Amino acid sequence: MTSRLDPEAVPAPVKEVVSTLLAGGHRAFLVGGCVRDMLRGEKPKDFDVATSARPNVVQKLFNRVIPTGIEHGTVTVIARGQHVEVTTFRAEAEYVDGRRPSRVDFHEDIDADLARRDFTMNAMAWDPVSNQFVDPFGGQADLEAKVVRCVRDPLERFSEDGLRCLRAVRFATVLDFTVEPATEAAIGQTLEVFKKVAAERVHQEFVKLLLAPHVATGLGLLQRTGLMRAFVPEALEADHAAVGRAPASEVVRLAVLLAHRVDARDVVLRLRFPNRVGDDVGHLVRHQELPDGATDDAGLRRWLSRVDAAFAPALLDAARARGREPSGLRARVEALLASQPPLTTKALALDGKAIMQALGVGPSAVVGHAARYLLDVVLEDPSKNTVEALTGALRTWKPPPA
Repeated sequence: MTSRLDPEAVPAPVKEVVSTLLAGGHRAFLVGGCVRDMLRGEKPKDFDVATSARPNVVQKLFNRVIPTGIEHGTVTVIARGQHVEVTTFRAEAEYVDGRRPSRVDFHEDIDADLARRDFTMNAMAWDPVSNQFVDPFGGQADLEAKVVRCVRDPLERFSEDGLRCLRAVRFATVLDFTVEPATEAAIGQTLEVFKKVAAERVHQEFVKLLLAPHVATGLGLLQRTGLMRAFVPEALEADHAAVGRAPASEVVRLAVLLAHRVDARDVVLRLRFPNRVGDDVGHLVRHQELPDGATDDAGLRRWLSRVDAAFAPALLDAARARGREPSGLRARVEALLASQPPLTTKALALDGKAIMQALGVGPSAVVGHAARYLLDVVLEDPSKNTVEALTGALRTWKPPPA
């Protein structure tokens, strides 16, 4: 498997950073996700470097450096326009708040640096210049076995950073791995630490899990470990398999996950999704009941007008995932939309000014009432969406009592 660690696959600017550190008499390795991804045959999104050089030394070795997290030993080197994070080997003192260490100590031991990391598959290091591979905790073997395992004691790892237990489930979901039994068991024992994690950090992990192909497995893990009750108890009654059948859309999967909740919008916003996502999920849940197969075309047009035709595909997708899509409805809706029928007052042949002229009135609530009446006319028969037909319809229309 280490044969996948090909120095030629490492971008030249990244190798230059490693080479410069080595030439300065320091140790330097690629670490974390980039090593894991390369071993899996995947292209890394970014490359992080760990080094024995202190941050002030790193700053002197390179012309362009940003002190992005210098108090924790991290600086960003800009090499040929590419940003490369360089972090000094470090050990971490006790975590007092379930989020960050009380103190960071720099040292020159790569094994000790890897020992502070969360999972064995993220605790490997590789020097692409000398081709030295460091794997003190069996991360390569766990990758091959498709296992998520904490480095050393899982209770300690999860007590240090409360987000790690959710990351374990997220990695298992995204990579289609299993969680090693002791690691899984430790999740339920450290939920109080997890509850200290900022909602924004939880959101980032949950989105990745939600959009993964194996989301149903991930939701099952969340429920089994107690994480679901800890941060999204509203989903305890959800149909995990239905969520897995839905397309990889935040809105559709959340609508399926929370189909039984009248407060779906509020739940989504509490989970730190944008207002737009909350509004859309709330809309899908409110309008999840679809027309039956016996509905005529006029009924379908009225439904599309009521729910907003732009939401029709998502409503159908959510219904299909839940096994509630009426046979043949999708084809009928698609054919109807292809004919571009007028479904909103803006699509009427008479605009507000023309309606006022036809009625002999000025701006008032009557104009809105008239527009809604005309929309009902054309929803019943789209061929009547002409100036002549709608003007004629207004001659016999009577506005509602004030």
